[in-house]
Amino acid sequence: MTIRWMTLTLLFGALSAGAQPAPQPLPTPFERDTTYSATYRETMGFYAELAAHYPEQCSLQLAGGTDAGAPLYAFVLSPDGTLTPDSARAREKTVLLVNNGIHAGEPCGVDASMMLARDLLSGRLLPGAWSEVVLVIMPFYNVGGARNRGAPSRANQNGPRNPGFRGNARNLDLNRDFVKCDSRNAQSFNRLFAYWQPHLLVDTHTSNGADYQHTMTLIASQKDKLEPPLGRYLETRLLPELYRRMAAHGWDMVPYVNTRSTTPDSGIDGFLDLPRYGTGYAALHHCLGFISEAHMLKPFARRVRSTYSLLENLLVIAADQGAGIRRAQAQAVRHARSRKRLPLRWALDTASVDSVLFRGYAADHKPSKVSGLPRLYYDRNRPYERKIPYRNDFKPVLEVSRPTAYLIPQAYRRVVDRLRWNGVRLHRLRKDTTLELNVYTIREVQTTARAYEGHYLHYEVEVESQRMRRTFFQGDWVAFTDQPALRYLVEVLEPQAPDSFFAWNFFDGILMQKEYFSSYVFEDEAARLLDAHPDWRAELEARKRTDPAFAQDARAQLEWVYRRSPYFERTYRMYPVARWEGRPRLPVEAVRGWE
Repeated sequence: MTIRWMTLTLLFGALSAGAQPAPQPLPTPFERDTTYSATYRETMGFYAELAAHYPEQCSLQLAGGTDAGAPLYAFVLSPDGTLTPDSARAREKTVLLVNNGIHAGEPCGVDASMMLARDLLSGRLLPGAWSEVVLVIMPFYNVGGARNRGAPSRANQNGPRNPGFRGNARNLDLNRDFVKCDSRNAQSFNRLFAYWQPHLLVDTHTSNGADYQHTMTLIASQKDKLEPPLGRYLETRLLPELYRRMAAHGWDMVPYVNTRSTTPDSGIDGFLDLPRYGTGYAALHHCLGFISEAHMLKPFARRVRSTYSLLENLLVIAADQGAGIRRAQAQAVRHARSRKRLPLRWALDTASVDSVLFRGYAADHKPSKVSGLPRLYYDRNRPYERKIPYRNDFKPVLEVSRPTAYLIPQAYRRVVDRLRWNGVRLHRLRKDTTLELNVYTIREVQTTARAYEGHYLHYEVEVESQRMRRTFFQGDWVAFTDQPALRYLVEVLEPQAPDSFFAWNFFDGILMQKEYFSSYVFEDEAARLLDAHPDWRAELEARKRTDPAFAQDARAQLEWVYRRSPYFERTYRMYPVARWEGRPRLPVEAVRGWE
């Protein structure tokens, strides 16, 4: 069913019944003290006051739950009152989604967005200039981290006082959770994203890493991973204008300083934004994503103001270039749906080198006061400005053919839930159906030795595909690939994709063998099978001649026969999601609404 958004009526105690809204302009906690960042309660109370004062142009809407138990909210602004996406007028708008406080210890966007929303609504900023834009602000995404204030975990950061914590209430990094959706926060975000289908996403952060003169750095959606119409638009139209406008406002911005070695002098490389991250997730839905990275060593006030400027300039670009952005997105959707093959894995093209004008500080070494050994430091008395190498071209290193549809057993409800949260159109089989399908067997897989965000992530997955008859049952799910969500569908269901549901352990049950044999029982049957299959016996004897350890291992030889026998379970390492590449009609019915 369509998600029904609720306008907030509980104003966090900020407004009592019958009280008049505060006079404008309403100051933010940051403006009262520029070393301070607003708490979750202060932030939501501020937006509640704005909603009460400007009910025709904005609303504070319930956007789902969080692991912390407190609600997740979205603050929606539109000059003409287009506050939901389900009207003809809304479809003519450009939607800009701003996500704040994903790492609650990096709250620049929290305070910047509060001021931006107030200034837009009061007419102090861009009066009449953003009428074709709907601005959707998530005031505080990581509610649990926001409540964990004063955690002394930002050792490299210059303020604010008492920042929040990077992990959420379950100690998850939400900027690794956009696909696996372990957190209620991410589950709510997926549904919000599918509801609004934004054209632009900004996820506000504070950087770590080298020291340099720039206050703001930027990660944009990796251009090569976008469909060509959208990637070209980003590179030739949007980014040049954004960098130009930021410089004109006094914020000389550079790409995120992802250093090739210890310091930026040797150059920086583009960031491979896998779908677990905000920009990579947005790209799966043909949305242009941006991660702002305000430099951690600059004063907090400067970081907030540079983030404000970035949001303001993106809003202006969304207004000025809205028609072009929407057109490029529509072309990208059509291009993806015309593909016969789709990329799954990417690698940096090290032979393709550009340059970027960089304003840094000379790096040097001096004796450490702790260890006495040489330590790195940046000398702010020796600033420099010069071009450094910049590599930002990526090439696909693994592609997969596009099936007609994926068939998903209903047992895997967690997978189906995530598909539906992301707007994937699904059908269900009306009756048991046997088909000729392409089925993967997992041949090789590496797994991280340590837990990563609550999982033991699989990587370097190698598969073997074979054609076989498989029966799927009434109620099993069918996802046809001829739909706008194609890129998302392929990258979560193809097991070799780096952020597939297989990589995130959703199908680990297939990696453990369920049935075995007792050697003394199977001995006679194994001998009978070898007599019945002389070619097996010849192959076994050849293996024994070339492998002395195998020749002395009776159990290993029985296992060799067992794996070729009809007793060996066919579901072991068989990937449950099958690929259908036929054309006949399937006995399916469309799914309407949530069960």
